[in-house]
Amino acid sequence: MLNTMKKPLPQHAHQNYIFTSESVSEGHPDKVCDQISDAIVDKILSEDPYARTAVETVATTNIVGLIGEVRAPESVTRDVMEDIARQTVKKIGYEQEGFHWKDLVVDCRVHAQSADIAQGVDAAGNKDEGAGDQGIMFGYACDETSELMPAAIHYSHEILRLLAQDRHAGILSKLEPDAKSQVSLEYRDGKPVRATSVVVSTQHADGLTQDDVRALVIPYIQRVLPDGWMPAADELYINPTGRFVIGGPVGDSGLTGRKIIVDTYGGSAPHGGGAFSGKDPTKVDRSAAYAARYVAKNIVAAGYAQKCTLQLSYAIGVSKPISLYVNTHETGTVDESFMADAIGKVINLSPRGIREHLGLNKPIYARTAAYGHFGRKADADGGFSWEKLDLVKPLQDILG
Repeated sequence: MLNTMKKPLPQHAHQNYIFTSESVSEGHPDKVCDQISDAIVDKILSEDPYARTAVETVATTNIVGLIGEVRAPESVTRDVMEDIARQTVKKIGYEQEGFHWKDLVVDCRVHAQSADIAQGVDAAGNKDEGAGDQGIMFGYACDETSELMPAAIHYSHEILRLLAQDRHAGILSKLEPDAKSQVSLEYRDGKPVRATSVVVSTQHADGLTQDDVRALVIPYIQRVLPDGWMPAADELYINPTGRFVIGGPVGDSGLTGRKIIVDTYGGSAPHGGGAFSGKDPTKVDRSAAYAARYVAKNIVAAGYAQKCTLQLSYAIGVSKPISLYVNTHETGTVDESFMADAIGKVINLSPRGIREHLGLNKPIYARTAAYGHFGRKADADGGFSWEKLDLVKPLQDILG
């Protein structure tokens, strides 16, 4: 065991501020596209766990377009991809004029992967599998919630997730799929203590007034926020424009990968810029971001920091990460250089090492494409494996 020279937590100066994060529902146009792209990834990986996919989706009034490149079994035809798009739209609940799963046009232009990219990424001879692209990826965790996620993004997701859950169950039959939320929290001494305002804009059936929608939505905000955190009534902004009947891709176009802050930490941590959805796990934009969250979460869960940011960087075709950076924001009980050394001992952060450690070559991605890729419960079939806490003991064995 290393002599890690534990140090006491610093006495922080007062940190009083308001911080805001937003979420969008599964029916938001960009999220519709993310879900279609990831449903295609799942179909391809179910046919061949080592297939390659980079599929993007665009949506507008009654049209869905599919573009990108794949190296996939011939069984996953354009017709199959078209049907996946329709079934995804149906599952979300779009049966409205201008965007209906039955009669929308699906234009599939997906083609074969570039051979130049493939030769750089594939393992061959003594060469290990390389990263699918260059780039930087960040992971983050903090002790603000039991999920070790920043509180504002966590509550923003939960409000919309519960609204959608009851919409699907028929309890909120007058609400439609498109929605957004925004939660602003007051921090005192660096810790969240209450919500100062909440914004929810949700698409609804024609005939509902703003007061009707407000009466439907406010109980869900009350369910999600901790006791004593509700803002004043005049700081609850429910459909502030007064009417939200025209929504989804009819009201605004959608595109895969346009909600990267919603997908991650709500602005509480840096982002490398790469989107996740539509990509197989050889793309380090996705897999290394998952690994970085996994490591950061286990560091916080092990008690070595109250918050932790981790950065990884890669070069296309190169297996080992170019750099590893750990920042515990002056909340660490162990020197960050010792943490970095320990991380290298408990997980192989090459693309192959990440995929094998987290079991990423599985059809587990469509479920990630709405309500955040992080802060979710690990599933028995391997979904959200990056949320497990099985590195806590290995880290403690090294760091004490």
